Amino acid sequence: MTYPERGATAGPLPDGYHHVMHRIQIGTGRTVFDRASGALLDWSMQRGAGLRLAATRPLVETGATVLMCAGPGPVGIAAPCRVVWVLDEPDRRGFAYGTLPGHPESGEEAFVVEWDAGAVWLTIAAFSRPDGLLSRLGAPVGRRVQDVVTRRYIRAVRRLVADADPKG
Repeated sequence: MTYPERGATAGPLPDGYHHVMHRIQIGTGRTVFDRASGALLDWSMQRGAGLRLAATRPLVETGATVLMCAGPGPVGIAAPCRVVWVLDEPDRRGFAYGTLPGHPESGEEAFVVEWDAGAVWLTIAAFSRPDGLLSRLGAPVGRRVQDVVTRRYIRAVRRLVADADPKG
């Protein structure tokens, strides 16, 4: 791991990093919850966001590694990560992965789907900072890329559950 605060997305995000926190309602009902959590736990959210990936496991599990790539072909940006925790409760499911050497950022990102009084929520929480000279020089671009990818994650999950929401 390229940062010392392993697992910190499960609680208050650590100081000294850029923080991302989004909580968005993505639908209603148990079917939406099941589909959304499935999309998190089988890497469909990342694929649906346009990332190419190779994972050591077909389903998310603690210790699994994933190499994601954003951008066209061989000029894409590689982002290796390792799953640091998995949440599997009746009304909350998700996971977090942290950066490995070779990732342009250093930090962790968590994805949690929650079923609360019928409403289904997606929470994305992250802390990160540039890792390496090139990343530090391009930090504003890195923040923009992170924002774009986060919005793509949200759109991907919404698309994957759209026909399961009884409210439409």
